[in-house]
Amino acid sequence: MTELLMPDADGVARAALLLGAGGLVGMPTETVYGLAGDAADDRAVAAIYAAKGRPSFNPLIVHVPDLAAAEQLVVMSGAARALATAFWPGPLTMVLPLKAGSPVSPLVTAGLTTLAVRVPAHPVARALLAAFGGGLAAPSANPSGRVSPTAAAHVMAGLSGRIGAVLDGGDCTVGVESTIVGFREERAVILRDGGVTAEALAGVLGAVPERRGENDQIDAPGQLVSHYAPKGRVRLEATAPEPGEVMVGFGAVGGDLTLSASGDLAEAAANLFRHFHALDAMGADRIAVAPVPEEGLGVAINDRLRRAAAPR
Repeated sequence: MTELLMPDADGVARAALLLGAGGLVGMPTETVYGLAGDAADDRAVAAIYAAKGRPSFNPLIVHVPDLAAAEQLVVMSGAARALATAFWPGPLTMVLPLKAGSPVSPLVTAGLTTLAVRVPAHPVARALLAAFGGGLAAPSANPSGRVSPTAAAHVMAGLSGRIGAVLDGGDCTVGVESTIVGFREERAVILRDGGVTAEALAGVLGAVPERRGENDQIDAPGQLVSHYAPKGRVRLEATAPEPGEVMVGFGAVGGDLTLSASGDLAEAAANLFRHFHALDAMGADRIAVAPVPEEGLGVAINDRLRRAAAPR
């Protein structure tokens, strides 16, 4: 049975105990819930892949409590340290060279010489990291390719019986995964759009980062073509539903569900996966989604929508 733990001292202590014994725990973060396991334990990391049904060539993010802990695992350039100072704790992941002697399981990196690291901002995640005392590998806490969870109930619905516990930290405030940034010869490259916009990154770096090519090899989480998908078939850029479709609106385009009636991209990001879960619960097999501007957080929202609509 999967335990549902409250976000108090007892719940955090119980979650840390399960993780220390090699178990898996659904952990709240400000972006989405993560499926946490001891990043240094081969068996725990293998269990993450098994619980999610995740391809082993898709690397994992390691969550750490602070910059100092990250520097025990990876080699940080000046640009990486500047981004860490500006955005950690928060929804930014960086892919950096793995430090010699790093205790991280090789299963976490999926055979790469780099590691994805992040310092989450959610107070319950931070309490759990402090109580556990080590790095936690934590991809989104859902079956691979399905909708990312933004509430404890979503994790229970997808993974109950496969993991030890879910630590209930309430609804996620950002609602889409972290932005992932890598580096090529000191130049920052956006590997996945997410909760930190390209404009915000440019404000620290002094230039807009490059972007990963569509045909580049997988070098960070969240790059599979078909990903983040509800059960139903998704049609994008819709201004009205076709017969049999459930409409997801945005701004002036109304719908059965609406990402944001006011056109607020932050509200839309927070609602995106929540609405996907609601569509699954409704049994929607055909889904139309209104256009979302390709700007700010809309870049991350559209990335998730395109992957949800990709052939499976």
